[in-house]
This record gives sequence, C-alpha cells and structure tokens, in this order.
Amino acid sequence: MPRFPAAPRRAPLLGAIVATVALVATGLVAPAAQGASVESDKAQIAQLQTQIAAKGAEIESLVGQANEARARLDALHVQIGHDEQLLAADNQLQRAAETLVRKAAVVAYVGRGSGGGPELAMFQDMSSIMQITSGRHYLNSINAHWDDSIAQLELAKSRTAIDHKQLVQQQDDAQHALDQLTRARAGANAAITAENATITRVRADLTSRLITQQHQKEAQARQSAERAIAAVLAASTQTADAAPTGVTRSSASQAPSPTIALPPPRPVSGGGYANPLRAVAGLSPERIDAGVDFAGTGPVYAVGNGVVLNVYAGDWPGGTFIAYQLSDGPATGLVVYTAEDLNPQVSVGSTVTANTVIGQMYGGPNGIEIGWADGSRIPNAMARSYGQTGGGNPTAFGYNFSRFLQSLGAPGGVSNGNPSGSLPAGWPQW
Repeated sequence: MPRFPAAPRRAPLLGAIVATVALVATGLVAPAAQGASVESDKAQIAQLQTQIAAKGAEIESLVGQANEARARLDALHVQIGHDEQLLAADNQLQRAAETLVRKAAVVAYVGRGSGGGPELAMFQDMSSIMQITSGRHYLNSINAHWDDSIAQLELAKSRTAIDHKQLVQQQDDAQHALDQLTRARAGANAAITAENATITRVRADLTSRLITQQHQKEAQARQSAERAIAAVLAASTQTADAAPTGVTRSSASQAPSPTIALPPPRPVSGGGYANPLRAVAGLSPERIDAGVDFAGTGPVYAVGNGVVLNVYAGDWPGGTFIAYQLSDGPATGLVVYTAEDLNPQVSVGSTVTANTVIGQMYGGPNGIEIGWADGSRIPNAMARSYGQTGGGNPTAFGYNFSRFLQSLGAPGGVSNGNPSGSLPAGWPQW
C-alpha cells in the first residue's frame, strides 16, 4: 500500500499532464535557422582559435628575433667599451711622447755658462759652435722620431674613431630593431587578447542560442504531448475532471458490495486488452487492497491502448506510479496504475498498447501494485479518493481490478474478507 499524504492536492488532469511533460520533454529537432546560427558561432570560434594559434607562433618568432637583437646589442656595448679603452691608451701614448720631446728640446737648447744670450754664444769659440750643432742634430733626430710617432698615433686614433663610429651606428640600428620587435610583440599580444574577448562573447552567444534551442525543444514536446492527450480525451466519453464513466460517487445502497462468492469473470472481448503480467517470472499474487499486489521479476505490459499520464510519485514505495488512460474497449476513459518496485520504460505523453512494456519489476521489498487510478487526483488510487482504504483491507475497486486481471488470464489477488465500499453506478463489471 502507498503512503498517501494527509490532504492530497487536487488539480485538473490536463494541467497535471502538461506540467509533467514540461519536465521530461527532450529530443525534438530545433528549427533550421537556429541550428544554422549555432553552427555559425561554432565556425567563428574555430576560426578565432586558428588565428590565435598563428599569432602565438608569430610571437614566438618575434621573441627569438628580439633575443638575437639583444645579444647583438650587448656584444656591441662590449666592443665599444674596448675601443674606448684603446683610444684612451693612444691619448696616453701621445701625451708621453709630447713630454719626451719637450725634455729633448730643453736639453738641446739650454745654454751653458753665463754671459750673453744663446744667439751670440755660437760666435764665442769653436767648441760652442760644435755644441750647438750637435744639439740641433739631436733635436732634428728627435723631431723626426716625433713626427713619425705622432703620425702613427693619429692613424691609430683615426682607425679607432672610425670603428667606434661604426659600432655606435650598429648599436643604434640594433636598438631600433629591438624596439620594433618589442612593439610587434605587444601588437600580437593585443590581437590575441582581443580575439580571446571575441571568443568569450561568441561562446556566450552560442550558450544563449543553445538554451533557446532547448526551450524550443521542450515547448514542441509539450505541444506534441498535449495534442496526443487531447486526441484521446476527445475520443473518450469522459472529461478529465469527472469521475470515470461520467457518474458520481454513490452509497452502498446504489450498488451492492462485491463478494468473493461472485462467479469467475468472463473473458474480455474487444478493446485489444491483454494480460499485463504474462511475462513476469516467479509471479506470485498477494493481497487485494487499493489494487492488487504481486511479487516477481520481469517486464510488465500495458493492459491496452492508452496515453501515459504519470510516471513517478515520491509518496509511493519505490517512487514509481505509472498511470495511463485507456482509449479503447469496455474500460475506455478509465486510468490504470502500476506502482512501487518497477523501473519505468515509458514517459509522460507517450502512447501505449497491450504490447508496450511500461516497466521492469526488479524484485524489491514491496513488489508491485496494480489497480484503478483517479485520473483527476494522480497519484491517488480510486479506492483512496472514495475513502475505502485504511488498514490494508480489500476495497471494492481493488476487488474489481482483481477480477479484471482474471478476465485477461492473470491470477487474481488474495482477498482477506469482503471488500469495503462500493463502485460507482455504471462501473464495468468483470
């Protein structure tokens, strides 16, 4: 038996169906235009990723070139420093030579003794003339050596200055190249940043489109389910909010309570009905309460043609409550439920036949319960809606469904006494 809530909420049948379909509807094809937009976004993202990869390769090349330019610049700095040292050494040699020449000139021209100036000393005697002559000869020799040294120094300084100028120019060129590479790398990085921002924007747009596409799928699924259910309801003689077969609840005086002494049910003809438990292994009938309890494992079929109205219900053991409304045969418009320990294999809005497996019994602790459901108060059983349940006693609706199963070739349930309550007038008998 299910654990029913104290005050179950009533809702129109069609509204409950639509609400449930909204939760389970998936898989319809989105409009072509929407799909095209999604594919366009995906193509744009792929193109941007290719461009980013190309920019990344360009940055790697620029970094390599920049490293080479920086190494060249460092080498030029070292060479320039070396040349500056050479120029300083040349200047020192020139100053040393000039000092030496000045000393030689002093030795050559300084007069000896006292008296008149050096311009008269040459006429004093022959020895003075010889001294002056020898001094001038020495001076001429020093001057010649001086001129040669100065020429060599000037040549070395000129060559060093030319090399220095060239190195400075190369240094400027290397620095300019390095600056250009740095700017190019910064530009490539900026391009990658911009393209990443574009990818983020396109991905956000793609996500929005996919969400819209999913919403459209769900809306289309709801519409399809509503159309299928509306078609069945239009063919039925009952409305969604009326009691099955269009009658109101009645008292025991209007219809006598069935008893276990009734004759065996007659086989049902017409409507395409079949035994829903025909393939269950180890099938064992158990008590009759709101419905009929069974143990076993294996597939459970629908009784006949119909539309699924519900699949799950948290207040039933096992959480399963598969309900479908029959669209053919003597029970047209009535709702059958199969609940508790079985895994559903149908969804809300799908159509079923007697050959449709609606779920698999898995041999849980509760088994399954099968019976008549109140389509206007899902997941209520009819016995609950009519106040017949309480204490696990047999009910009129459970006993009626047990005889219905027997008419289809299935075993009936175990009745522990006379059923409580009665059926509405006009309810089909088996």
